[in-house]
Amino acid sequence: MDISVVIPLLNEEESLNELYDWIAKVMQSNHYSYEILFIDDGSTDNSWKVIEKLSEKDNNVKGIRFQKNYGKSQALNAGFKKVTGDVIITMDADLQDSPDEIPELYNLIKKENFDLISGWKKKRYDSKIRKNIPSKLFNAAARKTSGLKLHDFNCGLKAYKNEVVKNIDVNGEMHRYIPVLAKNAGFVNIGEKVVAHQARKYGVTKFGIDRFINGFLDLITIWFLSKFGKRPMHLFGLLGTIMFIIGCSFAFYLGIDKLFLNPSGRLITQRPQFYMALVTMIIGTQFFLAGFLGEIILRTKTDTKRYNVSSKINC
Repeated sequence: MDISVVIPLLNEEESLNELYDWIAKVMQSNHYSYEILFIDDGSTDNSWKVIEKLSEKDNNVKGIRFQKNYGKSQALNAGFKKVTGDVIITMDADLQDSPDEIPELYNLIKKENFDLISGWKKKRYDSKIRKNIPSKLFNAAARKTSGLKLHDFNCGLKAYKNEVVKNIDVNGEMHRYIPVLAKNAGFVNIGEKVVAHQARKYGVTKFGIDRFINGFLDLITIWFLSKFGKRPMHLFGLLGTIMFIIGCSFAFYLGIDKLFLNPSGRLITQRPQFYMALVTMIIGTQFFLAGFLGEIILRTKTDTKRYNVSSKINC
């Protein structure tokens, strides 16, 4: 199969028929073999009924329905496990991503051998204060932290080689950082393409300003995991050792001072250096234990189920 299109959605019943028609037209005009996989992330409207009707008239349409809203990352993760196409295209269901971009994205992956192409919505139709300015700050921080020179990490329109999506684990709210996850997994041929951004035609955005706060927190998390996720003792053990050495140095100084330099002076417990020594040794021990426990957890962890699927279509 040439292309798998993965579309996570939440309460997008108004746009689904139009989106399907648009995608099918592009696929058929380019003679691609394809599948369209809709991931219904706990919609409370008639989105699932629309997907069922689409699947009845076209076997290329598949669907996964979550029991409740688990988030975009979990939806993408479920979709990535099921797709079979050589090239995977992800896009949002709100018609702000243009399916007309699919042929060029496909060619960049197949003919120019990119592992991943991330869309860049250079011209946006969103609110500047609520979305555009925070997005620029967010992307600047992501570029600095990850080393990837992408302008729009959070663009929903992306293209991947099949082996990329099969070798990354998208969890929590890490869908914003899929290029970083791919890079950490060893897929370094990552590019960018300017894509059209459509004004929202139906409904309202499902994301508020809080997503940028969460995004920055997730950025810190993924930076830490990429640096020390496989070796937590290297960070916590180092910090613990430094703190413990500082504490021991204070204690050694107090002992020498009391025994040889100033035996008739204040009691050790009356000196602030005693408490500094005590606190730093305790903190150092805790850091060391945190690294040790992290290593144990890393070696014994098992995969856990992060979502429940209530229905499937053709998959």
